[in-house]
Amino acid sequence: MGKHSTVIIVGGVAGGASCATRLRRQNEHVRIVMFERGPFVSFANCGLPYYVGNVIDDEAKLLIADVELFRTRFNVDVRVEHEVVAIDRQQRTVLVRRLEDGQTYQEAYDTLVLSPGARPLRPPLPGIDLPGIFCLRSIPDSRSIRAWIEGCAVRHAVVVGGGFIGLEMAENLKGRGIDVLVIEKDAQLMPPVDKEMSLPIQWELQRQGVRIELGDSVSAFAQSSRRLQVHTKQGLRLETDMVVLAVGVRPENDLAQQCGLDIGPRGHILVDKNLRTSDRSILAIGDAIEVRSAVVDQRTALPLAGPANRQGRIAADVIAGRGRFFRGVQGTVVCGVFDLTIAATGASEKSLKHTSIDYDVIYAHPNQHVGYYPGASPIYMKLLFDKTSGRVLGAQAVGKSGVARRIDTIAMAIQMKATVFDLEEAELCYAPQFGAAKDPVNLIGMIAANVMRGDLHISPWQEMGEGGALVLDVRDPDEIQCGPVPADIRIPLNELRQRLDELPKNRPIQICCAVGARAYNASRLLTQHGYHTSLLSGGAETWFCVRED
Repeated sequence: MGKHSTVIIVGGVAGGASCATRLRRQNEHVRIVMFERGPFVSFANCGLPYYVGNVIDDEAKLLIADVELFRTRFNVDVRVEHEVVAIDRQQRTVLVRRLEDGQTYQEAYDTLVLSPGARPLRPPLPGIDLPGIFCLRSIPDSRSIRAWIEGCAVRHAVVVGGGFIGLEMAENLKGRGIDVLVIEKDAQLMPPVDKEMSLPIQWELQRQGVRIELGDSVSAFAQSSRRLQVHTKQGLRLETDMVVLAVGVRPENDLAQQCGLDIGPRGHILVDKNLRTSDRSILAIGDAIEVRSAVVDQRTALPLAGPANRQGRIAADVIAGRGRFFRGVQGTVVCGVFDLTIAATGASEKSLKHTSIDYDVIYAHPNQHVGYYPGASPIYMKLLFDKTSGRVLGAQAVGKSGVARRIDTIAMAIQMKATVFDLEEAELCYAPQFGAAKDPVNLIGMIAANVMRGDLHISPWQEMGEGGALVLDVRDPDEIQCGPVPADIRIPLNELRQRLDELPKNRPIQICCAVGARAYNASRLLTQHGYHTSLLSGGAETWFCVRED
C-alpha cells in the first residue's frame, strides 16, 4: 500500500472500528476514512438489553469510542450519520449521502472495507409496523424501548424469539417488573444448542415466572384499544403492551449486491481466507460475511462481536501487507438467564448429524468446585468428539457458576485441534473455591478418554433397553424414590459384588446412577466379571432432560 493511499471503511462498531485502529498502528501515513450511518461509531451493542433493564444505568457507559477520540488519537476521519449508498468498482469511488441534509458526494478509495453488519429481521406480517413493536440493535432502539416502557406504563410484554437476545430481553424486562411471554417457533429455546441442554434454561425461565410458548410463531399483530394483539399460527390471541422481535438478523448486503460482488446462498458476502471479496481491492468483515467453520468442513455465518473484532484486525494486517488469514469460526457463545449461564463452543450434535463425521457423545454433571467448599453447584456438560481420533468437536454447558470458564478452556482446545486425551491431562487452576483437583474439564476428558481406550462403552439414552439390554440402576433406594428411572433391576453399587448372581451374562447391561460416576465403577466391576456392560451417560440427571426430547 502506498504512503498516501486512502482506505475507506463502511461501518463502525466492532469490525470497522477495530480495523481502523489496527490499520493506523500498522501504517501512520495511510489516509483512513470511516463512514457510519448511525449516530455512534463504536458502542457495546451486546450491552443493550442490560441498558433496557436498568442493569446498566448510564447510556454513556455503552460508548466505547467517539468521533473525537478516533480523530485525535488515531487520525481517523470518522463521519457519522453518513451512509454509503453506492460503490463504483471501476472508478474506485463510493457515493455517500449525508443524512443531515440528504446531500450526496463521492469519495475515492484505493482499498475499501465493508463492515455493514446485519439488520434485525422484521417479518412482513400484518400489523408489523404498529407502535409498540420493537427490534433491538442500536442505542436509538434501546432509547425507544425505554421510552415506551416508561411512557406507556408497560406491565406485559411479548418477546418473539427464544435465542440469545430474546432471553436476555426476557430477563431484563422481567427485572423491571414486567410480565413476559416468550414465543419460539422451534421446539426448544436457544436453538444453537442441543435440545436437552436447553431444558434447564427453560425450567429456570418458568421458575422466574416467564411464560413460554414453543413450536409456535406469530401470524399477525393488531391494535386493541391502547394495547397490542398478538395472533399466532397455533391460534393464540394475546393482548400485550409491547412486543420485542428477536427472530434473527439478515446480512446488510445491499452495497455488495449493487456493485456485483459474489454473494452466498443465504445472502452473505463471500470472502477468501484473507477476507478479500471477489474484487481484490474490497475486503469484507463482520456479520455480513460468510466464513469457514473451524470445526467441520462447512461454510457458515456467525453474527458475533468477537469474530467481527478479530476479522477487523486481520483485514487491517492484510491491507498493510502482512499476509494474515482468518482461521474460521467455531461458535463460542455464552448467555446469562437469571441464575443460570449457558455456553457452547464448536459443533452441536444436531449439526454433526449432517456431516460424515463419526462422533461420540458423553455427559457429566460435576460441581463447579469441590463439594466441601460452600456454594458448590453442578455444571451440566456435554462433550462431542471424533470416535476415531478423539479430537474434540464441541461442548455445551449450563449451570449457576463456572460455566464460561470451562467452555472457554475447551474452546481453546478445539482451536488447537486438541483431543480428549489433552483435556484429560490439562493442568488447570485449583483451589477449593475455584475448582477441584479433577476439574470439570479434566473429568469430562477422562470419561471420553476411557471411551477411546475401550475401558467404557456408552449407550445413548435414546437406545435405553433396546437390543434386549437389561437396565441396571445402581443408586441407593432413597435416590430412586425421589427420581425414578425406568430400570429392570436396581442394586446399590455397594451391594453389587455380593449380588452378581442376580445379573445375566447373556444379555447386555446398561447401567445408570445419579450422574455417572457410580455407574462407571459398576461397569468396570461387572466387565471384569465377564458381563457385557455400557454406561447411560450422565445418569438420571441426563435422563430427566433427554426424556423431554
